[in-house]
Amino acid sequence: MIRRYALPLKLVLGLSPILAAAQELRPLELPKPQTDGGRPLMQVLRDRHSTREFKTDKLPLQVLSNLLWAAFGINRPETGKRTAPSAMNWQEVDIYVALPEGLYVYDAKAHRLVQILAEDVRAATGGQDFVKGAPLNLVYVADLARTKDAGAEEKNFYTTIDVGFISQNVYLFCASEGLATVVRGTVDRPALAKLMKLRPEQKIIVAQTVGYPK
Repeated sequence: MIRRYALPLKLVLGLSPILAAAQELRPLELPKPQTDGGRPLMQVLRDRHSTREFKTDKLPLQVLSNLLWAAFGINRPETGKRTAPSAMNWQEVDIYVALPEGLYVYDAKAHRLVQILAEDVRAATGGQDFVKGAPLNLVYVADLARTKDAGAEEKNFYTTIDVGFISQNVYLFCASEGLATVVRGTVDRPALAKLMKLRPEQKIIVAQTVGYPK
């Protein structure tokens, strides 16, 4: 005789959102980046600037793919090295991608987005009004666990510089593609780190908004 045990309704209701959230987390496969074309470098440098007014239009998946590869993708598959320099080749910076569909982290090796949260957290990535309506917010996170035996001053110095390289790649890509962007330091880091489920060794450096200019 098989006995059936029914879970209390309160417990079932408590578990359901957790199970549903786990089921909803799925990677976002990106198309292969287009690594040829684009405008001449000197023209792109001339047009590079910060913008704080964005349309709400979504970025096509191909544009998102190209942007992330330009930011910190692998440009030398034989060595795994990237489009931006990295101190001691730590590759300690992760790009978190806040889209209307949820929060993702960029996996450069597989060139795809791994979903962290299945909710829209764009508004939490900055204090400015335009942040919540722009289609894309990037959050640059340094994983200090990858910096090995470096001292605290070295870690702060090099991780900040490495994020500067990556964010400038995004600026140049945006100038080439006619997109708007701005790097932002106004971030409630403790609250955002908790929302993003970061470990203590992970440090939010800055965020960057991307979209079509208004």
